[in-house]
Amino acid sequence: MITISDVKKIFQTKNGTVSAVDGVDMTIKDGEIFGVIGYSGAGKSTLIRMLNGLELPTDGSVDVNGQVISKAKGRKLREARQSMGMIFQHFNLLWSRTVLENIQFPLEIAGVPRGERIRKANELLHLVGLEGRGDAYPAQLSGGQKQRVGIARALANDPKVLLCDEATSALDPQTTDSILDLLVDINERLGLTIVLITHEMHVIRKICHRVAVMEAGKVVEEGDVLEVFRNPRQEVTKRFVKEVAQQQESDDILDQYPDGKVLKLTFVGSGTDQPLITSLIRRFDLEVNILQGQISQTQKGAFGTLFIHLKGEREILDQAVAFAEEQSVKVEVMER
Repeated sequence: MITISDVKKIFQTKNGTVSAVDGVDMTIKDGEIFGVIGYSGAGKSTLIRMLNGLELPTDGSVDVNGQVISKAKGRKLREARQSMGMIFQHFNLLWSRTVLENIQFPLEIAGVPRGERIRKANELLHLVGLEGRGDAYPAQLSGGQKQRVGIARALANDPKVLLCDEATSALDPQTTDSILDLLVDINERLGLTIVLITHEMHVIRKICHRVAVMEAGKVVEEGDVLEVFRNPRQEVTKRFVKEVAQQQESDDILDQYPDGKVLKLTFVGSGTDQPLITSLIRRFDLEVNILQGQISQTQKGAFGTLFIHLKGEREILDQAVAFAEEQSVKVEVMER
């Protein structure tokens, strides 16, 4: 569906050249929800703008659904953009137009007859859960409702790809979750490929199938969301995963429990259902103390981490650790 090949983007500024995107290769599959995450300045916004031709790469190519966007111009570029919808952080609605008129706007530009525009806009109002609000103006809507209008407008031309540029960053957590649920529903109903950029790992965790982590213009890590959560390799990825897990610093935990062993258990998929703690208590003469933990749902299953403290005879401790490692659980003995 989308192929990005050795893409680079260099900006000339009064202070010299800035390499916003530096040699990115990426393939996004048809029908998947693909996330690009990075902190400010990582290059993710520039990258997504190159997907619909708002920015042209300095080098490399961008192919979307068989169209080489990086070389398309004039009518071909306009046609290619009609196959892509885009939603923004700050909604970008027309404040002097009603909700229904905002949704119709892309169809109006495309020359679609008025009756067909109204029919399509009402269908999309129903899809995004805004029935009865067609005559309202953006100023009368909540932030979440405004973003729903933005999503409906982005779907007006029946795009094959939906681009989301920090689409939930301006929303509160509860509203964010409702918008993410809507995006998942749209992906499943319409088979739409969704590419979103964000600096929030919660967004990636909740709806994405795969993720690319960007830092300093480069993709430093990429893979299935569940695998990235289970085994983050780069420091920047570990920071993002930690934000979701909300874990204490391991040093702090070790300071509080100087005796015995502190284990970090990572559960993935069916492993989250295992009665591991119960088995440890029944099998071994140990004191087992649960320190902290959390289980999160991803699109491909559950991911969880649990810190436990084991206290007992050294030989029994070693046997308990070996037993835990035999289960479908990743075991890390925290070192002092």
